Amino acid sequence: VQLQASGGGLVQTGGSLRLSCAASGRISGNAAMVWFRQAPGKERQFVSGFRWGNGGTYYADSVKGRFTISRDNAKNTVYLRMVSLKPEDTAVYFCAMRPLWTTNYYRPYEYDTWGQGTEVTVSS
Repeated sequence: VQLQASGGGLVQTGGSLRLSCAASGRISGNAAMVWFRQAPGKERQFVSGFRWGNGGTYYADSVKGRFTISRDNAKNTVYLRMVSLKPEDTAVYFCAMRPLWTTNYYRPYEYDTWGQGTEVTVSS
C-alpha cells in the first residue's frame, strides 16, 4: 500500500486547510492512520491519529479543538481538517500507516508506510 498526501498550502493566521491521505490499496481492519508534522530543524511530531477498527480519534494537545481527523472508507482516505491555523502549525505534514493499531501510535518509528509530505505554511 502506498500513501498519497495532498492539500497543503499557504494560508494566513486563522485560516483553514484540509489535508488528504489516500491509500492505494485496502486498509486493514485495525490499521492506524496518522498525521505527523515536521518543522524546519525540529523533530517529527504526532498530530492526529485514526484507529480504523473502531473509528477512534486521537490528537496532540497543541491541535485539540482546531483539527479534526476523519475518514472515507470507500475512498480509503483519511482527512485532516485544520481550522484556526497558527504560525506554529507551519510544517511539512506527513501521513503514515501501520496495519495494526498500537498504543505507541504517536511514535514515528512505529510506522513503515509514509506519504510524501505536504507543506503547510501559516503566515502571521
